[in-house]
Amino acid sequence: MKAGSEASKKNRIWEIDLIRFIAIVLMVTFHLVYDLNEFVGVNVEYEFGFWYYVGAISAILFIFISGISSGFSRSTFKRGLKVLGFGMLITIVTYFFDSSQYIRFGILHFLGVAMMLFPLLKKINNWLLLVIGVFAFIAGKYIETITLNTFLLLPFGFMYRGFASMDYYPIFPYIAYFILGILCYKLFYYKGKSLFGFNFNINLVQVVGKHSLIIYLLHQPMILSSIYLFGLIK
Repeated sequence: MKAGSEASKKNRIWEIDLIRFIAIVLMVTFHLVYDLNEFVGVNVEYEFGFWYYVGAISAILFIFISGISSGFSRSTFKRGLKVLGFGMLITIVTYFFDSSQYIRFGILHFLGVAMMLFPLLKKINNWLLLVIGVFAFIAGKYIETITLNTFLLLPFGFMYRGFASMDYYPIFPYIAYFILGILCYKLFYYKGKSLFGFNFNINLVQVVGKHSLIIYLLHQPMILSSIYLFGLIK
């Protein structure tokens, strides 16, 4: 058992775990700021400026790393279905928590769909894949200026009048960052080895990287519970 654990550690690519660790730290920090603003009344602006970029960078890093990591997965379609399922669970929970801005297509919905598309995207020629990524990014920036009268196209970035959500990551433009991760895998990580000639393994970073989905699912309930308990004690 110990030997298997050591082998697993050696097989992990330390810089990918490190980037994922940074993304998680940024994400938890941003959501703490968001919760303090929304539920405690602490006046911290998160819709633009410093805290906005903390949240945006966290999401982009997650999506980019997911594109790379999908190359190491035995069945990205099954994994994608699992992640999408968790996304739908979050939709149900947030609907009962706040029906005015519940999550309809958040980052887990997006990552689930992107992982399911990975087997198809991976087969595409690198140059064509790059073109698709650039097109997706530009299309997404154009689509976000359009408002429709239906919710059916929300996954693609078409919002409707009065739309509000606590978390929204549509396919356009965010698939561009996932595609960038796929290209990075195909060009640099297809051998499953670190790009650096040295090891920088840190146990905490590896553990957090390995259990990032669980951390994502549990961190918000833990933050909100802590805020609630602190309010009772206070």
